[in-house]
Parts: sequence; C-alpha cells; structure tokens
Amino acid sequence: MIEFFKQPWPWYIAGPLIGLTVPALLILGNKSFGISSSLRHICAACIPARIPFFQYDWKKEIWNLFFVGGITTGGFLAMSLLENPEPMVVAEDLKNELSSYGITDYKKLVPTQIMNWESLFSLRGLIMMVGGGFLIGFGTRYAGGCTSGHSIMGLSTLQWPSLIATCCFMIGGILMANLILPLILSL
Repeated sequence: MIEFFKQPWPWYIAGPLIGLTVPALLILGNKSFGISSSLRHICAACIPARIPFFQYDWKKEIWNLFFVGGITTGGFLAMSLLENPEPMVVAEDLKNELSSYGITDYKKLVPTQIMNWESLFSLRGLIMMVGGGFLIGFGTRYAGGCTSGHSIMGLSTLQWPSLIATCCFMIGGILMANLILPLILSL
C-alpha cells in the first residue's frame, strides 16, 4: 500500500480530486477556501486584542483550521514515511543553468545549497527566504487570498477578482523565474 502512495499520482486522479473540493465545500455551505485565511482564524482565536480585523466569529471557520492541520500532518507523514531516496529528475538545460549558480545537489525537493541554515545568514539566503516570505505574506493579504483560494475556489465560482489575481500570480511567477531569480542566485 505504501508503494502505491510513493508514486506520483497522474493528473487524471489528482486533478479531479482537487476539482471536487469546490462542489464539496459549496454543498457544505462554505463559500471560501484557502490556506492563508487560517492564520487570521488562529490570530482571532488566540489574540484577545480589540483589533477590528480579528473581531468576528472565527468558530464558523474552524473547519479551515482542521484542514490546515490535516495538510500539516499529511506533509509530516509523507516526509517521514513516503520519502523517495532517488534524486530529483532535473532537465539537462536546467542543470547546466543551475550549475552556473553553484547548485548541483538534487537529492531533495529543494536544493540544499540554497535552503539551509548557513544560507539564511547570507545575502542571497536572506533575500530568498526572509524577503520572499515577507513578499508572499504581503501579497496574500493584498490580493485578499492565496493561490489556492483564488485559483481553485475563486475561479470555479466565477469571481472576477480571482481571475485578475490568478493572472497576476502567473505573470509574477514567470517574471520571478526568468528575471529576478537568476539575479538573486548570482549574488
């Protein structure tokens, strides 16, 4: 059974499972879905401040906290039980480009030559990990949700702001991968 879960799931299984999330949530009466909103729910539950943004009935959204807890638990179990010992398969052109930045280790999902404690204290690591984390958090708040909320739930319920946000996510990803990331990696 574990061997079944270790292999990548084909698009025709994973895609419909993700797609069925939306009708399931709508049938259950939930009109929103996303990961970023769970931080707001946690803050509303744990911080007794009189900040208007956190003053709402967060208990109506407790399912979202269980969902995020399940994602965290599932990620931990997958990391512990389903780790693939094979190195990542990387296209030759990408390997050549990454090797020019000093990245040659493909044993993990993310190259350890960029994502490690030592790199965190370098200019490149600080920009990528701390700056990137800040920009993701800021962008999520500014866009009114994260990629999963806008691109899965928002698009499927035909929300115009979600279409704009998803287009901006795609444009930002293309610019980051092709223009900004090579500049950061060359530091």
